[in-house]
Amino acid sequence: MSLAEEAGLHLTGLEQLRALMARGSRPGIGRLMGFNLVEVEEGRAVFEGTPGEEVYNPIGTVHGGYAATLLDSACGIAVHSRLAPGQGYTTLELKVAYHKAMTSKTGLVRAEGKIVSFGRRAAFAEARLTDTDDRLLASATSSLLVITP
Repeated sequence: MSLAEEAGLHLTGLEQLRALMARGSRPGIGRLMGFNLVEVEEGRAVFEGTPGEEVYNPIGTVHGGYAATLLDSACGIAVHSRLAPGQGYTTLELKVAYHKAMTSKTGLVRAEGKIVSFGRRAAFAEARLTDTDDRLLASATSSLLVITP
């Protein structure tokens, strides 16, 4: 079930997200990779998670896909927060830059996504992934298609 279906199609994107957070609901990817939506407001979303060895790559660091997933989620949910009832979105492009490797010793990380622009058919967002000392671990820009039925 999608976020919109679970929360109700008659609600705005921000209302859907707040309802899901109030119920403690998480999409499967958040449960699988161990991260949570911890803040949401119009045009902004924050996820937090603690990467462990379960997301390591063969060279002994956290796989880049973990950072990319958090950044994509932060960008996407920032856009979701601006949707009108019945609208949807999908990521068209995600560009990630990796600034610092993560390990299981990195601890809690925070991905903050913000909308850069939001139009009738396209939205653009950016996100930063930082550790608890606010060191930049990765950053992303995203282009998203806004879907209106």
